[in-house]
Amino acid sequence: MSKISIIVAIDKNNAIGFQNKLLFWLPNDLKRFKALTTGNTILMGRKTFESLPKGALPNRRNIVLSSNPDFSCPGAELFTSIEDALKSCTENEHVYVIGGEGIYKQTIALADELCITEIDAAATEADAFFPLIDKTIWHEKSRDFHPADEKHLCSYTFVDYLRR
Repeated sequence: MSKISIIVAIDKNNAIGFQNKLLFWLPNDLKRFKALTTGNTILMGRKTFESLPKGALPNRRNIVLSSNPDFSCPGAELFTSIEDALKSCTENEHVYVIGGEGIYKQTIALADELCITEIDAAATEADAFFPLIDKTIWHEKSRDFHPADEKHLCSYTFVDYLRR
């Protein structure tokens, strides 16, 4: 079975997006995302794929989930079920689930690891949320705090969890 990690940035209310856009601009979060996912597989829903400014992300295997088998996603592979998408992955493949809300809800029970950026702020508007992290299931492996600075308007913490 492939290793499955979920990667997401959440605000104080577990919000992850509004109108198919990220809630906060955190360059270091984007750098971490790129460092972790490059050379691996990313799995996302159709709306997340559509939100990518240049389409499929380079140097990664891009998998898109959509109930529409005719959805066009250049540079990515399309699957209509999470089961089929994961069956297409090899044993050595590291799969990062990158959103959105519905995909996170469907995959959190399958994940081995959570790579969370906890944002020390609450978005003024949000319409997509991450499921609550059940601490009886997830054990905190590491926590790396970063204060606000000239490029980051609020503080944030990289927190990694492993399944107990």
